[in-house]
Amino acid sequence: MNDSLTGLSVTAGAMVAKGKGILAIDESFPSIKKRFDSIGIESNEENRRAYRELLIANPGAGDYISGMILFDETIRQATLDGVSFPEILSRQGILTGIKVDAGTSDHAGHPGEKVTEGLDGLRKRLLEYRQLGARFAKWRAVITIGADIPTNACIEANMHALARYAALCQESGLVPMVEPEVLMDGDNTIDRCYSVTRITLHTLFDMLYRQDVRCEHTILKVNMVVPGKLCPQQAGIDEVAAQTVQCLLDAVPASIPGVVFLSGGQSAELATAHLNAMNASCPSLPWPLSFSYGRALQAPCLKDWGGKKENVAKAQARLLHREKCNSLACLGRYTPEMEQAA
Repeated sequence: MNDSLTGLSVTAGAMVAKGKGILAIDESFPSIKKRFDSIGIESNEENRRAYRELLIANPGAGDYISGMILFDETIRQATLDGVSFPEILSRQGILTGIKVDAGTSDHAGHPGEKVTEGLDGLRKRLLEYRQLGARFAKWRAVITIGADIPTNACIEANMHALARYAALCQESGLVPMVEPEVLMDGDNTIDRCYSVTRITLHTLFDMLYRQDVRCEHTILKVNMVVPGKLCPQQAGIDEVAAQTVQCLLDAVPASIPGVVFLSGGQSAELATAHLNAMNASCPSLPWPLSFSYGRALQAPCLKDWGGKKENVAKAQARLLHREKCNSLACLGRYTPEMEQAA
């Protein structure tokens, strides 16, 4: 194996190291504004920088977090002391990741469906991010369940873009995190989510194969198999765990170094409980199951912070608690009683 492939292999393995997961702090400007609106502070550059410093420079995070996914603005920012965020992460043994897609737009000719953009100029941007300290990247595709959707055209367009992005990442020395997210916003049953997630994953890995992407140097970030939020029949924790694991076994190659889940709007505690149930009930899967949560890790800490400097330590302690709970869930050792420690 040449040096570049060895580097990708080491990075991919570190991303899914035992008992560790990934913190997603890659919110776009509209998304972070919504978060800040919820606590009544302005989404200006300094507030965003201060909040991201709280998340990145949290003492002890390296015990539970293997990597953090940054936004373009964030990877260029630094602490008040002038140390770049990628350097702060490196000092803690945490890998720097970067969101590289340009968001979604309406899929032409397919009402209600989205396609992710951002391939134009991506090769050049990836090389710059590598120089700024990034070691892995992320691209998110959105699949919506509704009446007569998703269509095969939507799934194929999004998975093809994911595969092209992944090939460019590996060419640039970055491990690609591929994120096909089947949204949980509708009224669909858990069985419908299973079937859509299954065909999405089968299509993704077919496209990755066609584009000569090396699965052994690719991390899968995916939704759990859950009913839509509006479905009258909600599933229990054990059912979600069983359906999700079976779907992965049916569609994901054993050569993938690891699978990390997005929280997709689940509450902090529920996302942790679902991950724990999978690892507790299925300890011998082909790949480790871990987390790459955004809101499910950040929400409690954001509320504690409230935009005030005097609350930073309290907010960091809350964040560290959530990171520890999810670290234990990766090992199947989390219990709801641990929430009292907060």
